[in-house]
Amino acid sequence: MSIFQPFDPDDEPRRGRFRRQFRQVSVRPVPVRAVLPSLVTLLALCAGLTSIRMSIEMRYEWAIAAVAIAAALDGIDGQVARFLKSTSRFGAELDSLADFVNFGVAPAILLFTWALDEAGSFGWIVALIFAISAALRLARFNVALSGPARPEWQAWYFVGVPAPAGAMIVFLPVYLELVGTPHGFLTAPVVIVYTLAVALLMVSSFPTWSSKLVGRRIRRDLVLPLFVLVVLVVAMLLSFPWQTMAVLSIIYLASLPMSWRAYHRRLAADRLSQEVAVEGDAVEKSNSDGPENPSAHSESGPQ
Repeated sequence: MSIFQPFDPDDEPRRGRFRRQFRQVSVRPVPVRAVLPSLVTLLALCAGLTSIRMSIEMRYEWAIAAVAIAAALDGIDGQVARFLKSTSRFGAELDSLADFVNFGVAPAILLFTWALDEAGSFGWIVALIFAISAALRLARFNVALSGPARPEWQAWYFVGVPAPAGAMIVFLPVYLELVGTPHGFLTAPVVIVYTLAVALLMVSSFPTWSSKLVGRRIRRDLVLPLFVLVVLVVAMLLSFPWQTMAVLSIIYLASLPMSWRAYHRRLAADRLSQEVAVEGDAVEKSNSDGPENPSAHSESGPQ
């Protein structure tokens, strides 16, 4: 008999489960594929915790790199779970907890030890606001997963800036200092305002493009240019990491108005098509409920 509770990724209710827990001799084996996505999530959590240590030691380059690794692993674990058909409630809950540490706590501690500590207690409050905003963003995302179904095109958009993206763009002042921007320009008040703005974007209802857009089809003549662009970005990240991260963060921020405009254009078109459909149904119903055939009146008239 094992001293550990049997691993049940979906926590399926069973009659008399707790009464039989300690006298159960044989436990049904769990396939290895069921635990692989959670292992990837735990690796991401280790990266986030390592980032906290690097921030305390003021090794900010490594701290940012650890958060970036956590973001990459966060994008992988869900894909691995769907590919192996091993999605579970356990994995979803573990992923949310890891995301809060990786993209809420770790960036907040990095920013506080880097610049916000110059503002004393107020700087710590700003760090708390960012971490709490990440937690609220993740909680809202989890609730939306079990909410009513949305039109397919709305899956192309997030509601607010996602936590991983928020964590990477909130480091923009750090990127700028790492590329040689004078620290006097990146004062604590500037970092405070920018951090609060990113926190607000995470909890807002601002529509932002989703990573699910990657699954859409593109024209064949754009495939080769896309390959070249991806290779260029990877090469730039390896050769000039902080300059590239700064440029990518600015590009992401500049794309937010475009995603808002694209979303509301599509929303207006969707509403218009629904109104046309409703009007068409109303016209069809009025035609079917129109006056009876005149011949029927003549046949039923006085003889």
